[in-house]
Amino acid sequence: MDNIRLIDLNTEIFADNDNCAEEIREQLKATNTFMVNVMASPGSGKTSVILSTIDQLRGQFRTAVVEGDIESSVDSEKIAAAGVQAVQINTRGSCHLDAVVVQKALQGLPLAELDIVFIENIGNLVCPAEFDIGESFKVMILSVPEGDDKIQKYPLMFTVSDALIINKVDYLPDEGFDVERLRSRAKKLNPNIKVFEISCRTGKGVKEWSQWLASQRKTKAKWPTLI
Repeated sequence: MDNIRLIDLNTEIFADNDNCAEEIREQLKATNTFMVNVMASPGSGKTSVILSTIDQLRGQFRTAVVEGDIESSVDSEKIAAAGVQAVQINTRGSCHLDAVVVQKALQGLPLAELDIVFIENIGNLVCPAEFDIGESFKVMILSVPEGDDKIQKYPLMFTVSDALIINKVDYLPDEGFDVERLRSRAKKLNPNIKVFEISCRTGKGVKEWSQWLASQRKTKAKWPTLI
């Protein structure tokens, strides 16, 4: 046993990732760029929320999007069609984005000319919550059709997020989704989390969410991390 060297790959992977994430933070700080990590399940409406938010922020902030997908460029094509610069990351099977691939993607963007960069993470409520990608801000999206019990199944995602967007509220009332019950559970896990109810289809709540995000960008972009 004395001749066996044990290498903890998880420890090494996370250490390398965290070092890279700090490099990204320093770069964002130097360019005064605000990076938003958008996390959610597949089909929750990540791309629609990003596009709706960007539309609200037009004329106030210069934006770009890094799209993370296992395959295809469907979502980045939607972003580009809206007149917004996009960089596509295809993980070819990996269930999350890490700091290393995000750093490479950022090399394709003129950060000094951008105020906000949205990172659309892979559709998954587990791994993206575990990996620091150097973001300024974490937001998760939960859509009404998914049900309000996701917070019990994936508590870490709710714990690490700065904001929770309840999307597709045009589906309410829905017997499988209790907004107040979700708010209560989220606040118990994360007292500082901000909760927004929106519908990209009807526009409900999008302005309020976007204005709040704008206020975060204006007051905290120069900070290496949010407090």
